[in-house]
Amino acid sequence: MPKNSKVTKRELDDDVVDSVKDLLSNEDSCEESFKKSELMVQDDLDKDRDIEDGSDIDDERPAWNSKLQYILAQVGFSVGLGNVWRFPYLCQKNGGGAYLVPYLILLLVIGIPLFFLELSVGQRIRRGSIGVWNYISPKMGGIGFSSCIVCLFVALYYNVIIGWSLFYFSQSFQHPLPWDQCPLVKNASYTYIEPECEKSSATTYYWYREALNISNSITEGGGLNWKMTLCLLAAWIMVCLAMIKGIQSSGKVMYFSSLFPYVVLTCFLVRALLLNGSIDGIRHMFTPKLEIMLEPKVWREAATQVFFALGLGFGGVIAFSSYNKRDNNCHFDAVLVSLINFFTSVLATLVVFAVLGFKANIMNESCISENAGKIVRLLQAGNLSHSVIPHHVNFSSITAQDYELVYDIIKKVKEEEFDALGLAACQIEDELDKSVQGTGLAFIAFTEAMTHFPASPFWSVMFFLMLVNLGLGSMFGTIEGITTPIVDTFKIRKEPLTVGCCLLAFCIGLLFVQRSGNYFVTMFDDYSATLPLLVVVILENITISWVYGIDKLLKSV
Repeated sequence: MPKNSKVTKRELDDDVVDSVKDLLSNEDSCEESFKKSELMVQDDLDKDRDIEDGSDIDDERPAWNSKLQYILAQVGFSVGLGNVWRFPYLCQKNGGGAYLVPYLILLLVIGIPLFFLELSVGQRIRRGSIGVWNYISPKMGGIGFSSCIVCLFVALYYNVIIGWSLFYFSQSFQHPLPWDQCPLVKNASYTYIEPECEKSSATTYYWYREALNISNSITEGGGLNWKMTLCLLAAWIMVCLAMIKGIQSSGKVMYFSSLFPYVVLTCFLVRALLLNGSIDGIRHMFTPKLEIMLEPKVWREAATQVFFALGLGFGGVIAFSSYNKRDNNCHFDAVLVSLINFFTSVLATLVVFAVLGFKANIMNESCISENAGKIVRLLQAGNLSHSVIPHHVNFSSITAQDYELVYDIIKKVKEEEFDALGLAACQIEDELDKSVQGTGLAFIAFTEAMTHFPASPFWSVMFFLMLVNLGLGSMFGTIEGITTPIVDTFKIRKEPLTVGCCLLAFCIGLLFVQRSGNYFVTMFDDYSATLPLLVVVILENITISWVYGIDKLLKSV
């Protein structure tokens, strides 16, 4: 082989080695890029695996002791004071029994799907409202913070109402009840009935002057009402003690706070049905006014009631469901809790109008007695002839039918002078048409009716204890809607957070126990939650529909 052939061979060998090195280096770079892509995919898989199989954090997360405890918690949160004093008012105002039709339709079309949405995302992702929406999209994490703020606003005044109920509960252990009669004012020479009370009623006077000691306007603070301040403190202590351990402590309380109202409502219904006039109230309640049902306002108010009755947008539903196992049947839970809520509203409506029918009957008898006395005086004065009065009518014990007959006769005979006589029609329907809701129903109309019950202190104790339990059940879900997202997001211990939250809320809540506090409660009730919650639920739907994906959510549950 020539000399230069060896050189050529060495050069060829070097070229081969270089080309192999290039191939190996290219292979290394491919492996690095593959490893990087594998890591990216692995991160996504890990994120999904955290949701599918549960992470270490989820393993440490508290869980409900039983399915019954969880259902009672959701029922206690959704069934609140609004079922007792808001739903009956709307039912009476919007066509009686006809109102139940749009309400039930909207419950099926809007309420249950939205309730299922919150149950499923909480159970699927197992975090509070902040963590849920932040996980789905960091840009939508503000939804959770909005829910927390709304919960705080609602908790501030809602616990004041529980404080009012505690005050009336404490005053119910005496006979006669303190709001049974108008107070007497003693003068140096004689004793007389308080004029302001005489113009209104004993229960109205007691509510505004004795309980609230209300000022003339919202601009007149008037200082703290010490009785209501102590009751508010007691209410916040009860909430704090029940919530300090999270669902481990509140879950046990739910067995009583969620079930006791049904016992009381059932007892009230049985007792009310035995009272004179209760059937008139129920008949008036469920007599359908079909022409009203076609008005858009009725459907709008029904949708609003469905929306708030289930506690949508607060974050409490998400918080409670986040302590569930991922294989829990949340479809069944959504339907069950929604139907229990509807059943409770109907049951409360029956009770309210059976009692109000009894009260209306008493008021109607008083009206007939008073106006019968006027007719007797007109006969004695010669302003009215005895010949126009039917012979069978006995004014000493006149019935409603006889009075109606006499009233119609006098109206025809004295057509031109009738208005000057000052006679009232005394129709029981007129009394039942006087719509009352909210505090007016619970602390005025219902308390007045209970003064006529046999053993009225017992029924008063039961009624206000029921209101306390209904309020506490909703407060547990509201506070859980604040603390659970904060604990999940910022890894804070629940005990000091719960104590701090309750202490801060009590201090701010002193605004509502001034003499002008009732005006602030009304203002917060009307404006603090309605629009914000509507925005929150709309954003929740947008997030699930276009960011997370409806199909993905349905497959996961």
